[in-house]
Amino acid sequence: MRTKAKLYAAVLGLTTAGAFVLSTGGASSHGYTDLPISRQKLCANGTVPNCGDIQWEPQSVEGPKGFPASGPADGRLCSGNNTRFGQLDSPSTPSGGAWPTTRVNGGQSYTFRWQFTAMHATTDFKYYVTKQGWNQNRALTRADLNTTPFLTVPYGGQRPPSTLSHSGTLPTGLSGHHLILAVWTVADTSNAFYACSDVTF
Repeated sequence: MRTKAKLYAAVLGLTTAGAFVLSTGGASSHGYTDLPISRQKLCANGTVPNCGDIQWEPQSVEGPKGFPASGPADGRLCSGNNTRFGQLDSPSTPSGGAWPTTRVNGGQSYTFRWQFTAMHATTDFKYYVTKQGWNQNRALTRADLNTTPFLTVPYGGQRPPSTLSHSGTLPTGLSGHHLILAVWTVADTSNAFYACSDVTF
């Protein structure tokens, strides 16, 4: 019985320690979009190979919040300013090909979906899209984007479920290849999570 009691105490201690690490932000990177599929998810599911660290951590694209007034530097928006995930900022995949795109229709409703591995208190979700004629041959900058979000979903400090979907109308007047930048702003830290999705209008 004494051995069982010791084993139970050890397991309980590990569980408590793990919960503490998560609650204090020690493991602080926890969400990505899979509708439309993001670059980090394409790397994680093997559609785009040789992506480096991001293939193991699609949920980890975390950077300073406050976009577009502050936040990640231009050219590092898709990686959230995280140099470990610099492959996400490249206009081409690590093998030199084009990033796969999701077909969408301007003016129609689209359901965006996030997957979370830790559910932070949330300020909002915002979605930005590139302008017609944006420069596809360089890493994404603010000048490439319409910096007024086409969709804002307030969340009032609540914690999302492990999967969260919400719908919004896609902008009109766009054609061809574009990037949608999704930003999940965390309420109780100084950070946000970033996801770039390649789409074809």
